[in-house]
Amino acid sequence: MATDRYSSPLSERYASKEMQYIFSQDKKFKTWRELWIALAETEMELGLSEDGKPVITQEMIDELIAHKDEINYDVAKAREKEVRHDVMSHVYAYGQLCPKAAGIIHLGATSCYVGDNTDVIIMRDGLRLVRKKLLNVIAELADFAEKYKDLPTLAFTHFQPAQPTTVGKRATLWINEFMMDLEDVDFVLSTMKLLGSKGTTGTQASFKELFNGDDEVIDKIDPMIAKKMGFDQCYPVSGQTYSRKLDTRVLNVLAGIAASAHKMSNDIRLLQHLKEVEEPFEKNQIGSSAMAYKRNPMRSERIASLADYIICDALNPAIISSTQWFERTLDDSANKRLSVPEGFLSCDGMLDLCLNVVDGLVVYPKVIEKHIMAELPFMATENIIMDGVKNGGNRQEYHEQIRVRSMEAGRTVKEEGKDNDLLERIANDEFFGLDLEDLKAYMNPSLYVGRSPRQVEVYLRDTVRPVLDANKDELGLTAEINV
Repeated sequence: MATDRYSSPLSERYASKEMQYIFSQDKKFKTWRELWIALAETEMELGLSEDGKPVITQEMIDELIAHKDEINYDVAKAREKEVRHDVMSHVYAYGQLCPKAAGIIHLGATSCYVGDNTDVIIMRDGLRLVRKKLLNVIAELADFAEKYKDLPTLAFTHFQPAQPTTVGKRATLWINEFMMDLEDVDFVLSTMKLLGSKGTTGTQASFKELFNGDDEVIDKIDPMIAKKMGFDQCYPVSGQTYSRKLDTRVLNVLAGIAASAHKMSNDIRLLQHLKEVEEPFEKNQIGSSAMAYKRNPMRSERIASLADYIICDALNPAIISSTQWFERTLDDSANKRLSVPEGFLSCDGMLDLCLNVVDGLVVYPKVIEKHIMAELPFMATENIIMDGVKNGGNRQEYHEQIRVRSMEAGRTVKEEGKDNDLLERIANDEFFGLDLEDLKAYMNPSLYVGRSPRQVEVYLRDTVRPVLDANKDELGLTAEINV
């Protein structure tokens, strides 16, 4: 690694080798060559000829295929210094390896034929990897939810103690958002199309010239190229480029995943503060350079940090797509080279962190129980009121008596630092006609979690597991965290 110049933390610290390869130079230029082969094959198969002789022969195609993975970067780089054009430099470099086919490489195409089609292919492959990691995060969370579906814990609204839920039920809230993201990923993947070969302004004028205006033949070009490159179809109309709204759509999906991951990481960080749930902490890990006892939730914090970046990054293609002029301007290029790869690399690193954190989450039932029991007397009052009314009492009178004593007990807890003595206050009041033994029956946390265990079971059985079963070949990933 060069230490005298900037290197991206996305490649050095966060993103996986798999995602880095998808956005690598090798992947890019090998795909360019696959596209040139697809174009040449299509033109040959459609009978492109001059004076009755085929313009492209199988011998030329075979030569192109034989050298498609031999990227002669040195030749392309030297040529680009002369001509200042990356596509034509690589056309030249490919031609040096394929002298018989050199004259027909890129025939009828414009630079966006390789540039834009490759971008679509790379984004598709990137989304497939994102999808795989997303499924694995969902699978780990599903196992976690199943394991803790019955464990009562305080729920919070406004981060104030509220009616209990279970640890597993809370995890289903995280799963549900990731499942929504999975739907979005699948939708975008199912609707992605290639640009095809539309020519300099999207009119296919060059192919009208090549095929002597034969519209029926020209209509077959894009579908044939799409099939060769693993797509169902090409966009039916375009300017020189595919609509940059595709980039917006793709990065918005990544931003959606980031929002879900951020929400989960926030919850975990808050729970770690409460000492109820903790992210994995390695034996020799240091939490603070000054405070040796610290166990900071650094992985969850990193999830949040990358998520913030991804969410902001999604603004880039939105601005670019709104400011493209007519059939083509080049003010998208520099921005796109940064925003799309960095969005994917960030999302990849973030999902690896999610997988690592969820896989190693530690739950502390005793702390959870302590917290819930400290608040349970307040929450038990609703049941006390309902039972009192069942026995002939007045609901409003019971409510007022409970309210007054709850305020007194709360004041004791907050101002004097004492334990919650609400039950003792109720037991000592003749109005309720209950003693402490009677009230103990109300102090079972499981009485107050509603249908949480059942909701977890049904949600996992009917919604989550069928998706995971349908994608079982994608499961089993483990995440390697660099730092």
